[in-house]
Amino acid sequence: MDSLIIAAARALAAGDPLAALKRVALRDDPPALALRGIAMAQLGNLTRAKELLRAAARGFGPGEAVARARCVLAEAEIALVTRDLGGPMQALGAARATLAAGGDRANAAHAGYLEARCLLLIGRLDAAERMLDALEPDALEPDALPPPSCVGYWLVAAGLAMRRIRTEAARAALRRAAHAARKAGIPARAAEVKRASHELDAPAATLVARDEKRLLGLAEVEALIASDVLVVDACCNLVRAGTVVVPLAGRPVLFALARALAEAWPDDASREALVAGAFRARDADESQRARLRVEIGRLRTALRPLAGVNATKRGFRLERTRRDDPTALDA
Repeated sequence: MDSLIIAAARALAAGDPLAALKRVALRDDPPALALRGIAMAQLGNLTRAKELLRAAARGFGPGEAVARARCVLAEAEIALVTRDLGGPMQALGAARATLAAGGDRANAAHAGYLEARCLLLIGRLDAAERMLDALEPDALEPDALPPPSCVGYWLVAAGLAMRRIRTEAARAALRRAAHAARKAGIPARAAEVKRASHELDAPAATLVARDEKRLLGLAEVEALIASDVLVVDACCNLVRAGTVVVPLAGRPVLFALARALAEAWPDDASREALVAGAFRARDADESQRARLRVEIGRLRTALRPLAGVNATKRGFRLERTRRDDPTALDA
């Protein structure tokens, strides 16, 4: 590898794409095309970046599988930014295996972090967590990941902790990300950490309890769901109290009824309001009332470990089987 390629690669690693382009802008050999593609991606011209990376991948010979895998890795990172989670991301697993087999541990670990980030974006939290756990021994070694990639690793860890509603774990991961960002000295990475920190401190849910309606931070949500309060959770479509959880994600009518009853508590909810909210019907005619009785019976069975649903003259009321008041938690 010649000195200009090495210098351009170092400039890109330091977050200086213009310095990299000065060294390889007029060259069309595959390594230069790959570096130009990465530089264009850092400058925000993602369309041109993909063209250059694909041209570089085509130019590498049969014995340069690791170099082609690096191009796939760079293109996958662009796809992640543009939320194109199809072809480029699907090729990432094979590229990671090629990089690991070729001894490029740093880029293999970087590919693993990108896979974890993709899994986090599509909501596959368990798979993302397993990927991070598999990467952790490598990612925590001082030289296993360059600082910019370490920032990304800890941002994914923070995102997972936030979605798992683990506030302290999220803060710890963001502290590690901020440390890596300072070490990298790349403003864009530092801005990513700052945005994630703002997200952690931003309101995470709305609490509706009796006559109270207010915003909650993530730490307050964590404390609420750890208590014995009956929570109708519109963030996850479930009803919980302490460690007892009744999932209703696949039963939207039952969840709508539970939410309406919790929001009306300690009063009852009228049959008209329940029919309108759960069935989207304007009038509570006899057929709708009959359907309401059936669905209330199903809800009563589902919530038996947590609460009762009793009929009143006007409609139905949620009766807590433990001391704490029912509460509705909205996304």
